[in-house]
Amino acid sequence: MSATKREEVSSHLRYIRLELREMHQMLMEDDLLPDLNEAKEVSAQLDALLDLLSDKRVKKLNNQFGNF
Repeated sequence: MSATKREEVSSHLRYIRLELREMHQMLMEDDLLPDLNEAKEVSAQLDALLDLLSDKRVKKLNNQFGNF
């Protein structure tokens, strides 16, 4: 994985981790459910991270099986 991709992945993971930590705190301390929009935003970040990681995997598979 290139350094740029690694930095992007790290950035996504840091943001997701922070958001999930805040949601967990709300649940544990205040007994409140997180805002639906916050949950959707974290879900979108996870999708973006999956897309970022999947691009490389799909390219690898295409290169590996491109001869068939």
